[in-house]
Amino acid sequence: MLKMFRYVKDKWYYIVLIIALLFLQASCDLALPDYTSKIVNVGIQQKGIEDGVPDEIRKSSMERLFLFMDSEERAYVEESYTLESGIYVRNKTDAERRERLNQIFGVPMLAVSGLSGESEEAADARTQMGLSEDADMFEALGKMPEEQRQQMLAEQADKFEEMPESIVTQSAVGYLQNEYAQMGRDLDKMQTDYLVMSGLKMLGMALLIMLAAVTVTFLSSRVASYMGRNLRNQVYRKVISFSGAELNKFSTASLITRSTNDIQQIQMLATMIFRIVLYAPILGVGGVIKVFQTDMSMTWILALAVGLILLVVAVLFGVAMPKFTLLQNLIDKLNLVTRETLTGIMVIRAFSTEKHEEERFEEANRRLTKTNLFVNRVMTFMMPLMMLIMNGISVLIVYNGAYAVDSGTMQVGNMMAFIQYAMQIIMSFLMITMMSIMIPRANVSAKRIDEILRTEVSIHDPETAKHGDADVKGLVEFEHVSFAYPGAEENVLNDISFTAGKGQTVAFIGSTGSGKSTLVNLIPRLFDVTEGSIRVDGVDVREMELKDLRGKLGYVPQKGVLFSGTIDSNLRYGRTDATEEQIKRAAEIAQAWEFISEKPEGVDSPIAQGGTNVSGGQKQRLSIARAVAKEPEIYIFDDSFSALDYKTDVVLRRALKQETQDATTLIVAQRISTILHADNIIVLDNGCVAGQGTHKELMQTCDVYRQIAMSQLSEEELANE
Repeated sequence: MLKMFRYVKDKWYYIVLIIALLFLQASCDLALPDYTSKIVNVGIQQKGIEDGVPDEIRKSSMERLFLFMDSEERAYVEESYTLESGIYVRNKTDAERRERLNQIFGVPMLAVSGLSGESEEAADARTQMGLSEDADMFEALGKMPEEQRQQMLAEQADKFEEMPESIVTQSAVGYLQNEYAQMGRDLDKMQTDYLVMSGLKMLGMALLIMLAAVTVTFLSSRVASYMGRNLRNQVYRKVISFSGAELNKFSTASLITRSTNDIQQIQMLATMIFRIVLYAPILGVGGVIKVFQTDMSMTWILALAVGLILLVVAVLFGVAMPKFTLLQNLIDKLNLVTRETLTGIMVIRAFSTEKHEEERFEEANRRLTKTNLFVNRVMTFMMPLMMLIMNGISVLIVYNGAYAVDSGTMQVGNMMAFIQYAMQIIMSFLMITMMSIMIPRANVSAKRIDEILRTEVSIHDPETAKHGDADVKGLVEFEHVSFAYPGAEENVLNDISFTAGKGQTVAFIGSTGSGKSTLVNLIPRLFDVTEGSIRVDGVDVREMELKDLRGKLGYVPQKGVLFSGTIDSNLRYGRTDATEEQIKRAAEIAQAWEFISEKPEGVDSPIAQGGTNVSGGQKQRLSIARAVAKEPEIYIFDDSFSALDYKTDVVLRRALKQETQDATTLIVAQRISTILHADNIIVLDNGCVAGQGTHKELMQTCDVYRQIAMSQLSEEELANE
C-alpha cells in the first residue's frame, strides 16, 4: 500500500501542510481537557485564583509570611515583588518562577492560616511560646531568636510536608481569598472573569479545531484524488502497452475492476489516512504525555484499556482477514458474469437461456453477499466491544479517582481531565481499529494494482530503433516464422515463409483454427514470433519502433470495432488531419457513403458504444473506410468482408484494388470469391503452409484449397474464374 504514495510525491507540500494542521488540531484537542480541569479546580472551587502566588498582597501580610521562610526564600520572593504604597505587587514572572513561588508560599500561607484563628493548632502554639490569649503571636515570633524560631518552623514544616501538595495549594488559595477580600477586591468578579476568559479560549480552540479539520479534509481529498488520477493513468498506460500475452494473463473484467473499484478503495483509504491514521498516533501520544503530566497514579488503567483493545482487534482480524482477499476476487467474478451477460444478451435470448444466466449471476452475487455479510458481521462486534471498554475504563477511573479525591491526592478537575485524556487515547486506538476495516481491503487492491504495474511488457521498443528502407516501401517478408502462444506446448504456426511486395495482394485461407488471424497479428507485433523473423520494408519488426511500424499499417480486425463518438471521429481515428474530401472518398471506396448520406446528420451521426446502433455490415464497412482514410503502406484485412453481401463484396474489392495499387494488401478470408484474383494465395492447414500460388495454380496443385473451393462454388463458377 505504501508504494502507492510515490504517485503523490510531487504534492509533498500538501502532505507537510496536512501534518502541520494535524499537530495544531491535536494540540488544541489536548488542551481542552486541561481547560475543563482548570474551570472546575480554579474557576469553581478556587474562585478564579490559580495558585498560591498572590498578584498583590499587603505589606503586613507579607511580613507574616516572611516569618515562615528562610533567608533564601525571602530573597527570592522580594526579587519577584515590588513594594508600592504598602502593597507588594508581583512583577511579571514566567511559568518556572511562578511554580517556584507557589512552592515557597504554600507552607507559610498554611501556617499563617492555622495560627491566625482560634484553632487547636493556634492554642498549642501559644502555650508552647508562653503567650496569653490576647497577645500577638506573629509579633512574638518576630522577636524570637532566629535559631529558636527556625527550630519551631522546622517542626511545623515537618507536619505540613506530610500533606498532599494539592491540599497545601488549596489552603494557600483559601488564604489568598481571605487576603483579597480584606483588600476590597471583588472575588465574584474575579471568578466570573476567569470562567468567561477560559470559556472564550476554549471556544477559540474549538474554532481552530474546526478550521484545521475542514482544511485537512479538503487537502487530503485533493491529494487522494490526485493519487487516484495518477494511478488510473498509470494502469491505463500500462494496459494499453500490454501485448496479447499480458492481456491473456488478466481477464477484461479483472482489468476493469482493478482500474475502477480497486483504485477507488485506495483513494478512499488515502483520504482517511491523512484524516485519521496520521492524526490518531499524534492524539494518542499527546494524550499519554498529558496523562503523565496530570496524574501518574492511574496510568495502569490506560495500559489495561490499550491491552484489551489490541486483544479485541487481533481476534476480530484473525477471523476476518482471509475474507478481505476473497472479497476482491468475488467482485471480479461478478463483473465477469455481468459483462458476459450484457455482451451476449442477444445470444442468451435466442437460446432462451435467461434462467441459466440468472442463476449464474445469482450464484456470483450470493457468494459476494455472503462474504460481505460475514466480514461486516464480524466487524459489528468491534464497536460494541470498544464502547464497553471505554465505558468500563470511565467507571474504573471514577472509582479510583473518588478515593484519590477523598484522600486529597487529586482534585476533581484533574480526575475529569484524566477521564477525557483516557477517552482521547482510547479513541485514537479506536480510530485506527476502525480504519483497519478499510486497510486490509485497500491493501489487497494495492497489490492487485501493483501486479499490473510490475508486469513486464514482453513487446516494447528496441533500445536502438531502425527505420525502413524507402526503396522497398510496403515490402512484407516472412522467413521461417513459427509461433506458439505463451504457455502453449505446440506451435500455432510452423515454418511460414512468403514475400508480399508493393502493389501485390496476398491472401490467406484455410479451415477454422488454421492460424490465419494469428499470422497477420504477428505483423503489427500484437505477439512476437517464437522462431524466424518478419521484416517490413527490409527491417525486422522487432528492431522498429512500435509507433513507426504500426504507422505503416491499415488494420481491419476480424470483428469490426467502433468507438463511441460520431462516424467522422471514427473515420479520422487513424488520421485526424484528413480532409472532408478524403473522408468522403474513403467511405465511398468502402461502400459506406450511401448509408452515411442517408442519415440526417451525415458523417456527424452518433456512434453508440461498441457501434451497437449500426448493423454488422455497416460496422465492417466503416472499419474498412477507417483504414483506407489512413492511406497506409500495408493493408491488413482480417476476414473483414464476412458480413458483406456478395454484390457489395465485389464492388468494394474492385474499388479497393484501384485504391491499393501502390500499397501491399494482406487478406484473411473464409470465402473463395473474396480472394480469387489475389496475386498470391497461401493455404494454411493446422498452422502449416499446404499450398501457395494463384487460384488456378492451387486448383491444380493443392487438395486442401480445391476442397474449400468446391465446397463454396460450383464447377461452372470455378471454370469461369
